[in-house]
Amino acid sequence: MAYRHFRLVCILRVMLLCATAYLFFYLIFQTTYYATLVIVGAWTLYQVGALIHYVERTNRDLTRFLQAIRYEDFSQSFSLGTGLGSTYTDLKEAFNEVLDAFRKTRADKEEHFQYLHTVVQHIGIGLICFANDGRVELINTAALRLLRRPHVRDVRELESFSKPLVEVLLRMRSGEKSLVKVDDDDELLQLVVYATELRMRGETFTLASVQNIQSELEEQEMEAWQKLIRVLTHEIMNSITPISSLASTVRGMIPEQGGEEDSETLSDVHMALETIESRSQGLLHFVETYRELTRIPKPDFKIFAVSELFSHIVQLMNTDLEEKNIVLQVAIAPETLELTADPDLVEQVLINLLRNASQALTGRENARIDLTAQLDRRGRVVIRVRDNGPGILAEVQERIFIPFFTTKREGSGIGLSLSRQIMRVHRGTISVQSELNKKTVFTLRF
Repeated sequence: MAYRHFRLVCILRVMLLCATAYLFFYLIFQTTYYATLVIVGAWTLYQVGALIHYVERTNRDLTRFLQAIRYEDFSQSFSLGTGLGSTYTDLKEAFNEVLDAFRKTRADKEEHFQYLHTVVQHIGIGLICFANDGRVELINTAALRLLRRPHVRDVRELESFSKPLVEVLLRMRSGEKSLVKVDDDDELLQLVVYATELRMRGETFTLASVQNIQSELEEQEMEAWQKLIRVLTHEIMNSITPISSLASTVRGMIPEQGGEEDSETLSDVHMALETIESRSQGLLHFVETYRELTRIPKPDFKIFAVSELFSHIVQLMNTDLEEKNIVLQVAIAPETLELTADPDLVEQVLINLLRNASQALTGRENARIDLTAQLDRRGRVVIRVRDNGPGILAEVQERIFIPFFTTKREGSGIGLSLSRQIMRVHRGTISVQSELNKKTVFTLRF
């Protein structure tokens, strides 16, 4: 409709221009009205210029409209009633309506993008989107926190954190999954990486999810051991208890003394029954000890100063350590450091670790134990027990937290397992690092 009006205005202007031109030439050849001739000539030139300006202004507005769409510059607007004629109003209104529609669509698109961006940044799983050349297009907060980086522009920047992780990320293809073990500042991380491919702007990108499942693996391991212990202790208790009871009953039924010929036999029988009862009671006590792994009480969480915890532990352990000529050094940074945990359970873990360190240092010169507490890079409370004893073999370090495993002749193999279980109910971890004849460090991370 607008273009039809535009053509009508152009036809009227051309007709008026033709009439003016006819009048101009008529005055030249038929009259001597020179003043009128000049006026008509000027009017003719003005109409020519006005017609050109009218047509070109229309083209300029149309060009501006198309460029606004091309470059997504929807801040443009077309004012009405600017001297182009009332018939051009519809066209400008159509331009403004189209730009308004694009503007609304872009606003909706921005809102949707911000919504997805917020979701990605708040999700608990680390996400990294990168191009084939390693250029990072997107990385969320969970990934930055896990990788301990303020920002990442290229995947290769993560080599200082874990070179195997970078190799896995760059070689993975869509649908592949991989497990990467990372030793990060005496903390073991088990990173599961899942990758998928997508295309944007004609370029292929890899979207990788990175998640630390170390705590889940430890949780599953402890649950498996607890189930096994429950079954074993239940069966053993059911079998040994009646044996012990029967041995005690039979021993009471047999007289202490008999005839001269039977006295030696009765004595042997009593001794045998006493041995059966004693060993049965010992086995029951042994099984009851292992049942402690399945009876960890629910933590009574409190906020307390770490200095108070350490002070109590030093009072308990100081006498034993002094008898063995072992120096105990305590350090807390900051001194006002506080911990939210069950102080009794944490104290039990630390006493167990200090006793193990004390036994390892027995008879060694310059024996020393360092008990320290501080905040790690992620703001978590970390307590370390370090000794300069003989150390632990690498193959043994991987098994010392397994129930029943021990390197001591008289050990039960539940001390460290119990410590790990206590840390698990605190949603924390316990780990070990050791160098032979140099140091052994147990780390509690809350």
